[in-house]
Amino acid sequence: MSSESTETGQERVVAIDGPAGSGKSTVARRVAEASGLAYLDTGAMYRAITLGVLNRELDPSDRDAVAAALPDIEIEVGRTTVVVDGAAATDAIRSASVTQNVSAVAANPAVRTALVGLQQQWIAQQGGGVLEGRDIGTVVAPRAGIKVFLTASTRERARRRALETGGNIDDVEADIVRRDQLDSERAESPLRKADDARAVDTTEYTIDEVVQLITSMIEDAGIGSESPESATESEVN
Repeated sequence: MSSESTETGQERVVAIDGPAGSGKSTVARRVAEASGLAYLDTGAMYRAITLGVLNRELDPSDRDAVAAALPDIEIEVGRTTVVVDGAAATDAIRSASVTQNVSAVAANPAVRTALVGLQQQWIAQQGGGVLEGRDIGTVVAPRAGIKVFLTASTRERARRRALETGGNIDDVEADIVRRDQLDSERAESPLRKADDARAVDTTEYTIDEVVQLITSMIEDAGIGSESPESATESEVN
């Protein structure tokens, strides 16, 4: 895995940040489709690396071991598909074991440096796009043309995630609280709202309403594609 940091194309970036269960993935994907912009789920990249670490039977909290293995973990993240070390992993990166360990891997400075570089390289190649994660507006694309920070009550976020996974809502809520703390307190690229980001509490909003809000911001800024149908599959690897 190699990366090349650049700020090219950041003015045409729509940065959608927020904690687990805030609706980032669904909203970002829908916004990209509506605007005709390329889409990148940066959380899937961290999950893909986590899966690679687990497949090698490494301790996700062992920073030196993870950093040493990092160059050998091959990932491909597209709009709807994920490949890890040559194997389809779109579903596997959403497993309980990956969810349990992704925050530890994401807190590793070597992992963050490598993936932020790849994300910035992707922005330059695409000339912008819709990116969702936890540090897009603060670290990956600090000059993004549009920055949105999505959130919702912890219980609502747990309800949404439990519906997706079929898990117990109380157990899911406890895990969300744990991940929020880890993501917010890590030294490298912590989860936080950019000073110039628009905060949107999605607790009482429908997905359609949030998508409409952001697409209106894109239209006002004039950074979308003239033809939404022109959006193409794009990968980072």
